[in-house]
Amino acid sequence: MLACTVDREPDPLTDEQIARLGAALRAHHERLESSLARGAAGTKPVDLDEPIGRLSRIDALAQREMNDAGRRTQQAELTQVKLALEAIEAGEYGVCRACDESIRFQRLQARPFSTVCIRCQSERERT
Repeated sequence: MLACTVDREPDPLTDEQIARLGAALRAHHERLESSLARGAAGTKPVDLDEPIGRLSRIDALAQREMNDAGRRTQQAELTQVKLALEAIEAGEYGVCRACDESIRFQRLQARPFSTVCIRCQSERERT
């Protein structure tokens, strides 16, 4: 496990903070699911036999690839949001999975599905 070296250990989240973050996670979950449902139409296969111009076909293929990449990103984020909601239910939310210290409320406000504190994340990015 990575150790966080901070001047002062962050305080554990309060029940009110967890409730606020949980509400934000549930709202984000709904937005992601709605977006994924709407975006399903943009991922239909491009009919290569359809008589549209060569550039139009290339544009359609590029657009489909961008839609697919966006959907993959949203699907991965949806998985992270679901895991964060499960952590709230299990009473494990807001604890760094690398060093077992509390994740600061400000970090979770910015990215409520974070699983590591900012110091451990910085350490991961350096390596």
